[in-house]
Amino acid sequence: MDQLFFVFSKVAWVVLSPTMLLSLLVILGTLFLLVGYRQRALKVLLPTSLIYLSLMVMPVGDWLIQPLEKRIQPPQQLPSTIDGIIVLGGGEDIATTISWQQPQTGEAGDRYFGAAYLAGKYPQVPVIFTGGNNALRFDAGETPAQLNRQLLTWIGIDEQRLIIESQSRNTHENFLRLKTVLPKRNGLYLLVTSAYHMPRTIGIAEKQGVTVIPYPVDYRSQKADMRKINFALYEQLEKLETAWREWVGLTAYFITGKTSHWFPAMLAEALPEAVTDQQRDMR
Repeated sequence: MDQLFFVFSKVAWVVLSPTMLLSLLVILGTLFLLVGYRQRALKVLLPTSLIYLSLMVMPVGDWLIQPLEKRIQPPQQLPSTIDGIIVLGGGEDIATTISWQQPQTGEAGDRYFGAAYLAGKYPQVPVIFTGGNNALRFDAGETPAQLNRQLLTWIGIDEQRLIIESQSRNTHENFLRLKTVLPKRNGLYLLVTSAYHMPRTIGIAEKQGVTVIPYPVDYRSQKADMRKINFALYEQLEKLETAWREWVGLTAYFITGKTSHWFPAMLAEALPEAVTDQQRDMR
């Protein structure tokens, strides 16, 4: 079932991607023009152009991604003791690394900075990285494990502290495989991933019985007073793609029973008694 879900999610995104949908509409409208169906072409190209114009002048991407990023806040105070730091993959660029034989990070590279910061705060605990190759038709071999180990040591984390899980292909598999490598199955872990991705991650962690305190990084949205009309179509499309993928992911994971809630929040009752009241009140 996990293989079927993985393949279906990759194929479905080809159709559900906003950029792909808009591109297909432009192609369809152009084809109508070429074969002489002017009215049909206008019916397709006019609304598509309006959508593009809306993306250029309105922060649609910000509107969609900000609720995800605000859903779960970082702890106001870090706990005195933890059993480890969990870092979710996604910040590395495996294909480009293989192409140029040089470690490369992608947009979510802030996950590594978050890991480095927390590793300095808790110098005695292990750093557990989970994430592998999530491409449908691309065999990366041992590159994900080697790349993540190299990146984590480059940012100053002692290699002896690292636990690398490099076989998982999505967030659900992250936690299924994590449970086999965690130093303490019922321990307390700080969890590092992108802020927009944190609600789904928390929902899966809760479903799998892994107790975590969220430490979101890699914020993409801007405050309302900082949003300007700058005709940055690519920037808004990029945010729109990320946000829409996450909303679709939340829905798909809820429908398939991988999370208990459609839009998970950080539940105080999910944290152990050792965590302070302030931390238990996180929302």
